[in-house]
Amino acid sequence: MSKEFRAATHASKWEVEPQGAKRIPRGFILPSAAFTVKLSRIKRYRLSDKPPQPGDVVYGVVSRIGEHSSLENASGRIHRIHDGTRAVFVFGNRYAPDYYEGRIPDRMMDELDLLARSGMVGLVETKNTLVKDPTKVRVLGYVYSEADGKVLNTRDFSLIAPSKTVKKQPRSPMILICGSSMNSGKSMAAAACCWALSSLGHRVRAAKVTGTASLKDILHMNDAGAHPYADFTYLGHPSTYMLPEEDLLAVFNQLDLKFANNPNNFWVVEFADGVMQRETAMLLNSPHVRERIHKLVFCASDAFGAIGGLSILAQEFNLVPDLLSGVCSSSPLLIRELSEFTDIPVFNSAEVDVGALSSILTS
Repeated sequence: MSKEFRAATHASKWEVEPQGAKRIPRGFILPSAAFTVKLSRIKRYRLSDKPPQPGDVVYGVVSRIGEHSSLENASGRIHRIHDGTRAVFVFGNRYAPDYYEGRIPDRMMDELDLLARSGMVGLVETKNTLVKDPTKVRVLGYVYSEADGKVLNTRDFSLIAPSKTVKKQPRSPMILICGSSMNSGKSMAAAACCWALSSLGHRVRAAKVTGTASLKDILHMNDAGAHPYADFTYLGHPSTYMLPEEDLLAVFNQLDLKFANNPNNFWVVEFADGVMQRETAMLLNSPHVRERIHKLVFCASDAFGAIGGLSILAQEFNLVPDLLSGVCSSSPLLIRELSEFTDIPVFNSAEVDVGALSSILTS
């Protein structure tokens, strides 16, 4: 063994390697926004003036705690973070009316905003006044591949190979859950649908097609009996905000091809945010998506939101929900208000009548 080789293998973990690269010491957090990237690939980082792209992976240090005081890792565990916590982060755009609208900057910055607990970073453009300023991340450099020297990008590590391009018929009936806004109760309704079907013996697959990386929602569907399950992060996207329409439809179609080929199964699908949000509207405007709907569940926070949503669905997308649910479904008073405007059934996703809900979803 040469002296040069021994020196290289026993180098300090902070020693600068050729071309300004440094080793990443162990003990960092691998967040869920980097779900598709194996831990074994996270070895080195270096500074670069390359303009960031969606999915680019960086190594950094939490420099100031703001709104987010935790990180969700790639296994779904929630880590408490502190000033000085080391982690890898992923560039992405975020649409979240209750939190931030965040975008990827057009150049690398020394400090970035933590846009989501999943480890997605960018710069906040607008903020809900009820939340704190974002947690700050000091960027140390891009994480790069030892094989080819390129910056690691989550989109290069899809877990779902596009092995099929033609959807065989008939397909799994799709139960689609959408809503009036963020936090209108869609994820709870999706889990309720999974539970109502699976507990009566039906095989259920589940997917969240749009949104910002977060394992919580699909894990709740799994807890309710859905298996397998996936979202857009399985295809390498840290978020779907500002995706080109063809890429967005590709996400839907790849998940459909992967999970909905058996007509004896059910496919429960959630679209994030509200029906007027860019990506949700794009999908609902697509005839390929609308023709896949077996049952449509619409969620709202209150009766007025539900009534307004019914109008938008009819006028903009020529859609009528089969069921109403969401936050409003937990209040008998709101259900009473709703009943004066529509006879569409309402189900309480917090206290599920399994038999009644299953009979509607399977009819």
